[in-house]
Amino acid sequence: MNYELSQMPDRLAKPRQSGLTMVMDKGLSTEEARNFMSVSYPHVDIVKLGFGTSYVSPNLREKIELYQSYKIPVYFGGTLFEAFLIRNQFEDYVRICKDYGISYMEVSDGSITIPHTEKCGYIEKLTQYGTVLSEVGSKDAAHIIPPYKWIELMRAELSAGSRYVIAEAREAGNVGIYRGSGEVREGLVQEILTQIPGDQIIWEAPQKAQQLYFIELLGCNANLGNIAPTEVIPLEAMRIGLRGDTFHFYLDKNK
Repeated sequence: MNYELSQMPDRLAKPRQSGLTMVMDKGLSTEEARNFMSVSYPHVDIVKLGFGTSYVSPNLREKIELYQSYKIPVYFGGTLFEAFLIRNQFEDYVRICKDYGISYMEVSDGSITIPHTEKCGYIEKLTQYGTVLSEVGSKDAAHIIPPYKWIELMRAELSAGSRYVIAEAREAGNVGIYRGSGEVREGLVQEILTQIPGDQIIWEAPQKAQQLYFIELLGCNANLGNIAPTEVIPLEAMRIGLRGDTFHFYLDKNK
């Protein structure tokens, strides 16, 4: 940090296992990614190349290597995994990950329907090649999953080898753990937390109000995902009480 302040929260330092900020890169150029890293790399833990953007992005290898030069793992969005899977190209997906030096992989079923035992089988297979993240929840707003089912799915995927389960919200933050308005489904979130440890969940939270909700609920070391590159610094300030929304969270009222 640039100077000292008292009464600051215990924000975990990198490399960390909780308090993660996962950024969604939806098509930054290599130069934009370089500028982004120059400012934000101390606060970024993982970069996701959103949905299928890696298929159409020029200079892909150069950008991946740029992120990795900052010791930040990169992975392809789960929709790309599903695109390979539905075309019966799972082995090609593994080969592509190896070719690009990708050691984090996301297993999801937000756009396709497969038996959950099969999904867990893919998680188990991919743990041979690196760290697996798995996403729970549908991208279809009409598909409402009851809380007990979220818990059941998350528990099974963690048991299959997922390092973290990702609570689905899409890049807009309007499905899954959120209502169409972006409002948090608080009962769902709190019921999940009665059974699944919070430090094993990455909550997709692209909107400021959603980020604030989880910081208030879980503290400054909540795992948050689908953060826009331009929102990393504002989020970090909000995590540690240096934004109006959280200004009083960590102050000793007796001083």
